Amino acid sequence: MGMGRGAGRSALGFWPTLAFLLCSLPAATSPCKILKCNSEFWSATAGSHAPASDDAPEFCAALRTYALCTRRTARTCRGDLAYHSAVHGIEDLMSQHNCSKDGPTSQPHVRTLPPPGDSQERSDSPEICHYEKSFHKHAAAPNYTHCGLFGDPHLRTFTDRFQTCKVQGAWPLIDNNYLNVQVTNTPVLPGSAATATSKLTIIFKNFQECVDQKVYQAEMDELPAAFADGSKNGGDKHGANSLKITEKVSGQHVEIQAKYIGTTIVVRQVGRYLTFAVRMPEEVVNAVEDRDSQGLYLCLRGCPLNQQIDFQAFHAESPGARRPPAASPAPAAPDTFPYETAVAKCKEKLPVEDLYYQACVFDLLTTGDVNFTLAAYYALEDVKMLHSNKDKLHLYERTREPPGRAASAGPPSAPRPLFSSLLLLTLLPALLEAV
Repeated sequence: MGMGRGAGRSALGFWPTLAFLLCSLPAATSPCKILKCNSEFWSATAGSHAPASDDAPEFCAALRTYALCTRRTARTCRGDLAYHSAVHGIEDLMSQHNCSKDGPTSQPHVRTLPPPGDSQERSDSPEICHYEKSFHKHAAAPNYTHCGLFGDPHLRTFTDRFQTCKVQGAWPLIDNNYLNVQVTNTPVLPGSAATATSKLTIIFKNFQECVDQKVYQAEMDELPAAFADGSKNGGDKHGANSLKITEKVSGQHVEIQAKYIGTTIVVRQVGRYLTFAVRMPEEVVNAVEDRDSQGLYLCLRGCPLNQQIDFQAFHAESPGARRPPAASPAPAAPDTFPYETAVAKCKEKLPVEDLYYQACVFDLLTTGDVNFTLAAYYALEDVKMLHSNKDKLHLYERTREPPGRAASAGPPSAPRPLFSSLLLLTLLPALLEAV
């Protein structure tokens, strides 16, 4: 959609308005978190409103992250001028730079979180740093859920939906009050639609007297056995050992135990690419500020419909076929395996013809990389270790998001009422004069 001159002036005027709002408004004590959104976007873009062409994708990703932040705080910011100014400015900037509303978000910015507020729980009690003792002392054992990402890439969500996705670039995998996980997926071959995870960032947020904020980062050919600061536990706090990293196989397999939130994470490097698996209590999964306004987090919502690849055709593929049918959305790579060879190699590691087996065949046909066989095998092994329901280890039906719930990033925003737009345009010059 083109943008008229008036809209262009409004977009350019948004930057001094944002600076004014950041500098002049008092620190908010209300639940509205718009100043936090403004500050993070300002920091991510260094205040630039005219990115170079090479930086445009990153700028658009930062705008999408900014928009997600505003949607999460929308319910508590309905009467806040700064909020409405931010929403208006985001829409104009996305139009000006031809940014799509759906797509990758920007990499999370590591920052030191403020000290937690007063807790009603005793901070000197060792039980506070053990999830099961602290949260379920007088109740039944918590219900654990599992999410995994592997291969080209294949996603198993916390609700056991199994999807094959494109999701090239950086995408949020998990984001709740305790934990943020983001993955970066890159093409396996130049010009190929097949992608795999090349980078993983995990941020464990500062939590009471248990752990300091810790960041774990892994990339291709670099699977550290420590956090980014070189430590292997949660820091200097009383319950630091409730967060630990253990190297299972050097350069290939790392396990992170976060007992204070009842969570286990397994990160592997298989071939050149990374796999991710997590076991997490439902209570922690759902610990978000505003779930109704929560954005696109793959483990919770699944991949957007327009990012999903349908390999249903592989289900009916006959053993004698040479390649996937022409209708398959992922054409074979130049040096891929013949179909019967791919089937034989996957059968060696995955004798049960479930979706992990089918994902294995799909990956060999689209990438030609035999390491994807091991990626599917280890993903299933992680499910066996982490999933609490042993009856759901194997999945047999593709679980693509139904159309009615496909808008994982949230429903399309309604057009702004004309009166509201005019009111905002009227107020913005007044704010600029006050700078």
